[in-house]
Amino acid sequence: MSKQDTTARATVSVRTRQLGTGAPAGPALPPVGPAAGPSAAPPTAAPAAPPAGPGPVGDARRRRIDGLLRRSPLQPVFRAMTARRLAVLAYHGIDDPAGFTAQMERLVRTATPVSLGRLEQSVRERRPLPPRSVLVTFDDGDRSVLTHGLPVLTRLGIPAAAFVVTELIDTDRPFWWSEAAHLAAHGGTAGALAGCPPQAVVGRLKQLPDAERRRGLAELRDSARLQAPRRRQLSAADLATLRSAGVEIGNHTHTHPCLDRCTDATGYEEVATAHRLLTGWLGEAPTAFAYPNGNRDPRTEALLGELGYRLGFLFNHRHDALLPPDPLRVNRLRVNSDTTPDRFDTILSGLHPAVHRIRGGC
Repeated sequence: MSKQDTTARATVSVRTRQLGTGAPAGPALPPVGPAAGPSAAPPTAAPAAPPAGPGPVGDARRRRIDGLLRRSPLQPVFRAMTARRLAVLAYHGIDDPAGFTAQMERLVRTATPVSLGRLEQSVRERRPLPPRSVLVTFDDGDRSVLTHGLPVLTRLGIPAAAFVVTELIDTDRPFWWSEAAHLAAHGGTAGALAGCPPQAVVGRLKQLPDAERRRGLAELRDSARLQAPRRRQLSAADLATLRSAGVEIGNHTHTHPCLDRCTDATGYEEVATAHRLLTGWLGEAPTAFAYPNGNRDPRTEALLGELGYRLGFLFNHRHDALLPPDPLRVNRLRVNSDTTPDRFDTILSGLHPAVHRIRGGC
């Protein structure tokens, strides 16, 4: 860490104590995305300080903190520093089309959107990307990337990348984490989830060995009063449409397990099966991978190298270098389509990620 970065980090530590209502520790920075989302922080990470509670009071507090951070004198300092850093934005579905549109319009005004291919070229040639480079990515392959995201990206000329769960292509099956949350909310139980409140079921499942997670999900299906609703997923033809319009397609495993909870055989099958299916659908092998839930695994890295992957993406809410030092461990920033403008700006500047880490986030 440079002297400038060290000084800024120390200053952030002080300033975060001044953003609250006078309490010495200051308010905790609320999480970037839902804790039960498909790519929440790895369960082994240090827990962040408790966020404000749900509801209008909690929402107002979050907006107040976001506004204070954006107006902080540290914001221009961090913005200047991150001009020399790469921002890889990690979205999932697009729940707020208007919010996503505003975010993308902000990017074309203030940043340099780059493609997955451009980043691969930078790594291959060992030449840094331009200042303020931003890569837009989407995990899981939610259909809203096609219906809500693609028109905006096309109109603004922003390239992007989508990392898809291949098991769901051409189906109407829900994502397993959404299904688990629904089943638990409707009376579903499982032996491995004894004593776990419904709102914590997804987090608990992610901590289990993968075979136990699968058994737990099967038990939830058997015991719930109401099964999860069906959900139309992307088709193989949709993948071709996205790709032809500038959204490159990457591997996100076959069923989206936490790879560090898998056996050697299961981890291999998850990556290799998705690789084979994507190669068939796209006509060429994918070269980029996003670790499900952000859980990096050394066995997976070795396999990616064998299969010819050139990039691997984390989910750790950090910027990276304009020439990433480890192409199979590229940092990404967590963001949602409904992220407020204030928070979006402090995520891009690096101030929000810095405060998030100081407050105990990964």
